[in-house]
Amino acid sequence: MADALDLAQLRSLVAIADCGGFGRAAATLHLSQSTISLHVRALERRLDQVLIEKQGRGTRFTAEGERLLGEARRILAVHDDALARLETMVRRKLVIGSTETAAEQVLPRLLTALRDAYPEHSVQFVIDRSTQMTEAIAKGSIDIAVLLGTSPDTPGRQVGHLPLRWFADSSFRPPRTGETVRLAAYSEPCGMRQRALAELGEAGYQVEVTAESTSLEGVIGAARAGLGVAVLPSGGTAPAGLVEITGLPPLGVIGLYLAVRRGLDVDLEATALEALEAFFRRFHDATVVTIDRQR
Repeated sequence: MADALDLAQLRSLVAIADCGGFGRAAATLHLSQSTISLHVRALERRLDQVLIEKQGRGTRFTAEGERLLGEARRILAVHDDALARLETMVRRKLVIGSTETAAEQVLPRLLTALRDAYPEHSVQFVIDRSTQMTEAIAKGSIDIAVLLGTSPDTPGRQVGHLPLRWFADSSFRPPRTGETVRLAAYSEPCGMRQRALAELGEAGYQVEVTAESTSLEGVIGAARAGLGVAVLPSGGTAPAGLVEITGLPPLGVIGLYLAVRRGLDVDLEATALEALEAFFRRFHDATVVTIDRQR
């Protein structure tokens, strides 16, 4: 079987014709002029024909070059049309990312809203920590991410917030001021953990991190086992097997952010935002809600 024609080389050939020379073709394709020349020479060796020859201070296509130019245009048109169709099919898969602590609270409503509005899209979920979600959004590998953050540097727009509360097994008794609080927490970095340490320290408690985990399941499991009290955002109900502890310093709220990749369809973003607003309306009696539609 004969060697296939190289698409990049054919694209350089077409650019020379369309742009009026090697230099302009190189600028248009963001390549060096020497690379454009190498592409032409490679095509000439492959076909054993002279495709472009000098004419005065410029160049011109030979008859063989003109014939290849016509074929190159047809090949590239078919290739580019096929690629556009395939990319459209890929874009129909919507990738939604969320931190674990936000997933249980808001993803069901978000998923329902997006499926109702865009039934032609399949949905893939990615559950990870905020740092990984932030990197994935920046790279474009995730379309929409729901993040919890205690810092104004959290990416995306803040669409609301949830109260942070203390949870432990039913046998837990809050220590007195000056005594040690046993804490079950996420591994660093974690804004909720830092908030808990700061508030307990300011209130005069000693703190011992008796259990830490990289997962929500691990933190809840440690609290259920009586290893310590956990700090979690609350949408109105306690995690199974835990009760809310009210005898410790208040923790305030944690922001919920909607981040989208660059270039996401604005209608998709609006649908996600409306779903999150609907989620917060359900809990307007449990927390003061901040909705911000401004970028």
